[in-house]
Amino acid sequence: MQRFKWILAAAMVSCGTALAAAPATTSAPPAKTDLGIDLKGIDHAIKPGDDFFGYANGTWVKNTQIPADRSSTGTFLQVYQLAEKQTSQLIRNIAQGHAAPGSNERKIADYYAAYMNEANIEKFGLAPLKDAFTRIDAIKTRDDLASVLGSQMRADVDPVNATNFHTENLFGLFVTQGLEDPSHDMAYLLQGGIAMPSRDYYLSQDKDMVQARAKYKTYVTSLLKLAGTKDAEAQANAIINLETKIAQAQESLVDSQDVHKANNVWSMSDFAQKAPGLNWNAYFKAAGLDGQTHIDVWQPSATTGIAKLVGSEPLETWKQLLRYHALDDAAPLLPKTYADLSFDFYGTTLQGTPKQQDRWKRAVAATNTDLGDAVGQIYIKHYFPASAKAKAQDMVKNIVAAFDERLNTLAWMTPATRAKAKEKIATLRVGVGYPETWRNYASLEINANDPLGNHERAELLEYHHQLAKLSQPVDRGEWWMTPQTVNAVNLPLQNALNFPAAILQPPFFDPNADAAANYGAMGAIIGHEISHSFDNTGADFDAQGKMENWWTPEDAAHFQAATQKLVKQYDQYEALPGLHVNGQQTLGENIADVSGLTAAYAAYHKSLGGKPAPVIDGLTGDQRFFLAFGQAWRSKIRDAALRQRLATDVHAPANFRAQTVRNIDGWYDAFNVKPGEKLYLAPDNRVKIW
Repeated sequence: MQRFKWILAAAMVSCGTALAAAPATTSAPPAKTDLGIDLKGIDHAIKPGDDFFGYANGTWVKNTQIPADRSSTGTFLQVYQLAEKQTSQLIRNIAQGHAAPGSNERKIADYYAAYMNEANIEKFGLAPLKDAFTRIDAIKTRDDLASVLGSQMRADVDPVNATNFHTENLFGLFVTQGLEDPSHDMAYLLQGGIAMPSRDYYLSQDKDMVQARAKYKTYVTSLLKLAGTKDAEAQANAIINLETKIAQAQESLVDSQDVHKANNVWSMSDFAQKAPGLNWNAYFKAAGLDGQTHIDVWQPSATTGIAKLVGSEPLETWKQLLRYHALDDAAPLLPKTYADLSFDFYGTTLQGTPKQQDRWKRAVAATNTDLGDAVGQIYIKHYFPASAKAKAQDMVKNIVAAFDERLNTLAWMTPATRAKAKEKIATLRVGVGYPETWRNYASLEINANDPLGNHERAELLEYHHQLAKLSQPVDRGEWWMTPQTVNAVNLPLQNALNFPAAILQPPFFDPNADAAANYGAMGAIIGHEISHSFDNTGADFDAQGKMENWWTPEDAAHFQAATQKLVKQYDQYEALPGLHVNGQQTLGENIADVSGLTAAYAAYHKSLGGKPAPVIDGLTGDQRFFLAFGQAWRSKIRDAALRQRLATDVHAPANFRAQTVRNIDGWYDAFNVKPGEKLYLAPDNRVKIW
């Protein structure tokens, strides 16, 4: 979700489990109520207080195999596969119909058909890359190089990981309102230039990272040979050497998350002075940014370092890099030998996934990406009734209200800070299900015989959409996810939340399920997103989305102390032998997990209207609430994929997110957790931020 998108010591318990102590005096709920919890997945041999993830999910973990075409599995995959099945049915039905020329339905059908036509792809070979190669071959000067690099700039439209924008293009563009001027949109320049997932893959001396680099060299060489490159091995060495220098210039993920370090507004004339080596005038003209007066440089030292490399590294090496990046980026839509080679490295080597997904699944995912709103408009008509939206909106309102009420009870917070925080809650804009306005695809050319061209034109349309925002009023209701996306997001600069329709499905949310399960699963996700407005980044923005310090010094000191306490808590978690979670890198998500669960717990109790929660199957309401939370983070992941996430993701692994419960007082009472158990924290050591 915001930065939530991912992700995810046994002892016998006397009398079965602590669940046996549940009181049995309250009335039973109506028979139609769905428990919303997988009782068979619980491992009663594990004490909740030793490992709550293992307790809630241990039997499921033992009995579950990760699908061969996946790097992980769990609750998120379960919901994703449901959304995938739903959208695939819609897309296939459209593809088999007779949609009118030029309609969104026709574009969806033709896009899917082009992706699925493997015979055509084999016949075309590398022909779809001819124009790209011609442009690269025509580079004769560094000014030419700057123009080609600028023409390749594309937009980052993933607000979840915007600060960790991964692109093979030299830089990426992110467009949203200015950090200090919420009345106008600003262009943000983000570091790029490498093909592997992050700088750590080039620089880390961890043995697995060293092995990944060796396999990367084999991959680059093989890809170049497949494309007919005569001196493939020499070119591979030069390309990887240049990418390594780019990685050395890049800023770390932790530094990139620090919004204060990102507040670097440069005038257009500043670039030549502060980042010499690249002809910025030619670059920005080719990128369509020459009409701007200022650009925010998110990672200034990286911008300076990368620009220097453009001016110092051999021109021919840059051309080799560009040819390779064009090949590598297009490989999934090239003939099977290219697609398989790409998957073998990025899927199997880097994520441990042994089998590539069926082509129809890849086609559905690609259609959802490139024609997301076109598919989304149809999706909500079939799978998100008004009744489901109304119930989800009610839950959101309840949790927002619970968060607001908690502000009144924070003894550490001064009245001045509290007033600003409550103003922020009062103006929070929440989108549920789908956006109020949709993307227009009228100008997008989709050809049933041009899969790579379709994708490239869709990316270019999105880029032009983002550029157009720079000359338009700020849209505070803008959505950054499609309705069929299984995720959610907080947008600090818009002071807004998006909860797409696809995540509002079982087991996260079921209008017919027990309230405890809904609040423990989806409610905690909702609370998580609300809490991002007050995490270590969100707390830097006011009610209008302006980066502004609205904290008194004493409150800021308390907040800093509490958050560092959480950093130390997560630093202790060992994800792989010798490899720990980075508590600072994952801090924002961890704050949101703790605060979101706290708010959802309070909202659940308020929803009971003063009545005791019913006992169902021997489980109290609180036990069901926390079990639903623990099972929402149900996950199994391959070691290679976990290693990649630890290097690139701002979320802690799912099993550690489930242990968030150790900071909630109510969890201790619900499961009779005692000192000496592994997750036990003394009351003073439980992190309470919001």
